[in-house]
Amino acid sequence: MKRLAALLLWVVVFAGCSKKTSERPAAETRRLATAAVERREVTGTVEVEGTVVGRTEAVLSSRLAAPVAEVRAVPGQSVREGEVLAVIGDNGAGKSSLIKALAGAVIPDSGEILMNGTPVSFKNTRDARAAGIETVYQDLAVVPALDIASNLYLGREVRRKGIAGSLFRRLDMPRMRQEASQHLADLKIGIKSVNQAVETLSGGQRQGVAVARAAAFGRGVIIMDEPTAALGVRESGQVIDLIKSIRDRGIPVVLISHDMPHVFEVADRIHIHRLGQRAGVVDPKKRSMSEVVALMTGAEEPTDEERAGL
Repeated sequence: MKRLAALLLWVVVFAGCSKKTSERPAAETRRLATAAVERREVTGTVEVEGTVVGRTEAVLSSRLAAPVAEVRAVPGQSVREGEVLAVIGDNGAGKSSLIKALAGAVIPDSGEILMNGTPVSFKNTRDARAAGIETVYQDLAVVPALDIASNLYLGREVRRKGIAGSLFRRLDMPRMRQEASQHLADLKIGIKSVNQAVETLSGGQRQGVAVARAAAFGRGVIIMDEPTAALGVRESGQVIDLIKSIRDRGIPVVLISHDMPHVFEVADRIHIHRLGQRAGVVDPKKRSMSEVVALMTGAEEPTDEERAGL
């Protein structure tokens, strides 16, 4: 009887532990998902110095030594209001190094970042987003199991008013869904319902959700890292249209891409990165695609004006 009682007690305890671990609260799941989205792992060291300009005054300037890769990346470039600045270069040229440092995904070892002439310090991606820098990463940083509205407000959830929100931390889902629908409509993203789980969407629609999130909260600069890399022809066209819509709203866009036809279709200027250095900045209306590729590979030298960054 003692052995039977001990066995029954063990079964009850085991069942209780299993229930606790399998029924993780939704808030905890959301927190873990947000943390996973913001996590970025990098190694090495890079010195990054450059300027991103929005409108007519400097929005973001930097001179950094960041833990990213053994390369010296010197963009020294500007993007103006209503402009798309494309950044191109071979793998390992230092494009992603710059993006991660400016987006708060890595912490520089030394140097400084200036926002509107004022030094700022980004300890994580939330700090960069609070300063107006939004980044659409190549992996989209969406949580497939959550619905569209939850993904748009991931890490920025809106709580209900009163004691329900302040004490019980209840989310204002009706407001979040209404505003999410409006953000998607503003960019003409065709999705039936914001209640859909992201995992039910096509690749182009998922990219649209990530772009809509950046456009909804990006006040200064929106950085897009290879937004069409894993998409088909039709879906890539949809993303290009989204970039044009963001530009038409006056928000400056930095586009990192290997797709030269897309670059020439949407870019106002092209920043060419080679061996961790700025090779030049060209006007796509004055240079052909083959000439830009030659500049990127070192087969051709830029003019003095292009080398200076226009």
